Amino acid sequence: MQDPDEPYDASWERNRRLIVEAEALGFDSTLVAQHTINPHHAPLDELEAWTASAALAALTGRIEIIAAIKPYLYHPVVLAKMALGIEHISSGRFAINLVNAWNRPELEKAGIGFPEHDERYAYGREWLSVVEPLMRGQTLNHHGTNFRVDDYTLCPGDPWRPRPRIYIGGESEPARALAADMGDAWFINGQPIEDVSALIADVAARPRAGTPLRFGLSAFVIARPTEAEAHAHHMHLFALASKDLHIRMAQNANTDPKSVMAATMRRTPRVGSNGGTSAGLVGSYDQVAERIVAFNRAGIETFMLQYQPFEADMRRFAREVMPRVRAMTETSERAAE
Repeated sequence: MQDPDEPYDASWERNRRLIVEAEALGFDSTLVAQHTINPHHAPLDELEAWTASAALAALTGRIEIIAAIKPYLYHPVVLAKMALGIEHISSGRFAINLVNAWNRPELEKAGIGFPEHDERYAYGREWLSVVEPLMRGQTLNHHGTNFRVDDYTLCPGDPWRPRPRIYIGGESEPARALAADMGDAWFINGQPIEDVSALIADVAARPRAGTPLRFGLSAFVIARPTEAEAHAHHMHLFALASKDLHIRMAQNANTDPKSVMAATMRRTPRVGSNGGTSAGLVGSYDQVAERIVAFNRAGIETFMLQYQPFEADMRRFAREVMPRVRAMTETSERAAE
């Protein structure tokens, strides 16, 4: 947060410029994190995810807009209506990313409370069981532990597809079960490919109705002309991160100790959130491209990537790494034929 090459800026203006440019550069999806207060340091600015996602949907024409959502913050009927609204604004490019919360003060300070880990997932499962059929345009009657919905239908429905896509985050057993049962795609935190392959194998083997589950990976990218240059920048970012130690200590104290995400991130020194550089996308342009192709062969279809400085390294990735990935993928496909 103290990088002279990237001053902290969570403004709408910056996010708008970034996403419009990302679409022009060829990126396929963007994930808008949902926090009402900044999870790293409360006095810092934080963009509101759903109003911003609606605006981004209107300003773009191709890129998928994924808005994260914490179920306790929105009644499922209201959220389903909002999701369908952004689906219409985007002409069928909207998705939700269900996250069951790990930052205690965000809910406690609002008077909502912070239930235990598995109770949050049980709530999220019931919440999604209301949202999903309503997004499909079905008439819903639901009498559950947390919600009662009678003879409810949302109009207009989705004219582009059955409903907006649903991404599920989290690696605990309740999160895996929820992804297998109700998600379209499962987001995995950045970690070595062997661990990612094991997670994919576990969830892919579970009984499931409908289309196969897709998989996504969060990762922090540091790509440079040479491996040495990439590792030098990695060390530079580690040095900058050390200045934020007091903020990270406070964040750790606010994080649910039962969160598997937190345990995953503690295993390996890293830069970035949600596993960050633990995925190993640090190296020369060729090395990073090769590792992305390897993750793809293991089952990862969507890569949710982080950079710092963001704009400069996003452009570098689009210019240097994306063409290499395409070329390697095409060569592999021809060889398979």
